[in-house]
Amino acid sequence: MRLATWNVNSIRTRVGRVTDWLARAEVDVLAMQETKCTDAQFPTLPFVELGYEVVHTGVNQWNGVAIASRVGLADVQVGFPDQPAWAKGDAEPVTEARALAATCGGVRVWSLYVPNGRTLDDPHYVYKLDWLAALRANAERWAAEEPSAPIALVGDWNVAPFDDDVWSMEFFDGATHVSEPERRAFHAFADAGFTDVVRPFTPGPGVYTYWDYTQLRFPKRQGMRIDFILGSPALAERVAHAEIVREERKGKSPSDHAPVLVELRR
Repeated sequence: MRLATWNVNSIRTRVGRVTDWLARAEVDVLAMQETKCTDAQFPTLPFVELGYEVVHTGVNQWNGVAIASRVGLADVQVGFPDQPAWAKGDAEPVTEARALAATCGGVRVWSLYVPNGRTLDDPHYVYKLDWLAALRANAERWAAEEPSAPIALVGDWNVAPFDDDVWSMEFFDGATHVSEPERRAFHAFADAGFTDVVRPFTPGPGVYTYWDYTQLRFPKRQGMRIDFILGSPALAERVAHAEIVREERKGKSPSDHAPVLVELRR
């Protein structure tokens, strides 16, 4: 089974690129983030024509997560218990479209788009840390309740957990994504039993999943590693191969992220 995650940065803009890669790479399950559309706007038909079922949650032009599967799509869940809500200005807090789960081919897949955090003194940073803490608490409970369950927490984590995961620590000094509280929040998932199953196959430094569109970051190899697949013990033991598909950052109108792919033994 081939499972991938990809921050597509607007699925309506990039649906052709995404479905073309799905066909070429023979991906069985794709978790997508930052779809930037409502459920009604999601371009489902191209996926269906390739033999995929699709589930999506999105409420406006921001955020949005989806899962496409050709090996089944069951027990769909939007959001997780106690998922923090975000309040913009004086508006009422809302639970954003950032987490979606489905069971695909026996694997419990969570497509996750972790809040950005913006700056260290922004309320969005506190929201990000609270969001990660709530997800971690749930993940620990899921793993404890079903120790034999293969669970994949996949997506854009908006955290670079090690210095080698960014092209310049000096450049990111005092910024989000590399702060110690964010890194502790990410590493807490390892304490809950979840492993980064891609890194052993793609060791750094200089191995990234995201390159900003500005300043020629991609050709200069100035990126960040912020997209991950974290697996429960039952999933981690099945990983036979993993890769970051850097080639998909090239070409016409790419996402600023590359897909991350794992191959699981049956």
